[in-house]
Amino acid sequence: MKLDPTHGEAHMESSPIGVIFCIEPWNFPYYQLARVAGPHLMAGNTIMVKHASCVPQCAIEFEKLWIDAGAPEGLYTNLLISHEQSDRVIDDPRIKGVALTGSLAAGRSVSARAGKNLKVSSMELGGSDAFIVLEDADLEKTIPWAVWGRMYNNGQTYCATKRFIVVDEIADQFLAKFKAALEALEPGDPMDEKTTHGPLSTEAALLQLVKQVEHAVAKGAKVVLGGKRLPCAGSFMETTILTDVTPENPAFRDEFFGPVAMFFRVKDEAAAIALANDSDFGLGGSVFTKDVERGKRVATQVETGMMFINNMDWSDAELPFGGIKDSGYGRELGNMGIQAFVNKKLVRTHDMDAPLV
Repeated sequence: MKLDPTHGEAHMESSPIGVIFCIEPWNFPYYQLARVAGPHLMAGNTIMVKHASCVPQCAIEFEKLWIDAGAPEGLYTNLLISHEQSDRVIDDPRIKGVALTGSLAAGRSVSARAGKNLKVSSMELGGSDAFIVLEDADLEKTIPWAVWGRMYNNGQTYCATKRFIVVDEIADQFLAKFKAALEALEPGDPMDEKTTHGPLSTEAALLQLVKQVEHAVAKGAKVVLGGKRLPCAGSFMETTILTDVTPENPAFRDEFFGPVAMFFRVKDEAAAIALANDSDFGLGGSVFTKDVERGKRVATQVETGMMFINNMDWSDAELPFGGIKDSGYGRELGNMGIQAFVNKKLVRTHDMDAPLV
């Protein structure tokens, strides 16, 4: 770092802070572990991980990968513990930072515990991402992205598209094509590569989603597709589209963690941006238009941690991932993810006399 010669010289040093406690969700049971392990270990920290209780075998196998690869003992440690025991881990003075990917409720609880202990933390929480379709969008390219954005992992993704905001000029056309595409999906065995519509993670998750839809309808929303569980073995939900969801409806601010899409029509670009921003969440979002510069202008105005123009390529090891508002804080992946839990130390050298008191 160059200074005025009379001010001496200075430089910054980055050093690991120690043991990081990571709490991870079930929905990508190996990838979620890899995306926290990579950056934190590259920074020189060690990690202890509490994985979701419904995927313990994945947690055990992932730790075994490190052991088999010759990693030193303690570099990566899997903890088979409860939520209550997690509080004790956070309280332990040997833990220097906390990283969580999970629900809003979990984020509030864990971040409060970390804050009480004055420990640095990052929170990657839920989302209700907007999918903005402007009147000049190429629907032949946009519709497949709409289906993928809502149905990837059967919609059980924090950064999945959940609110489809379409300019009125092409709203009817978009809705008809989107509905037809969702209707064409085939439910089946999730282990079968031909299956295009899988089950929800648990029966409890299905019942919760059905209850959310029923409550939304009771408050005025209309179902134009689906809305119920599928009459087959397993915890399957029909692909569902809700319209007429008003700001007074609790569904307007809900996160639907499954194959349920909310559809909104707006008069123009400005209204689309305003509606996209009228959310408690701010994880990601996308805008579809043939005019890339216009897309960039829209992306700049939407209040999220990430925006995508004519795509939804959410995650790349080289790029930061994360949100704002109720979607959390901090960033995973990329250089920002590596630097998230390091000490940035200033070292300054200056041969000068002390000032007079």
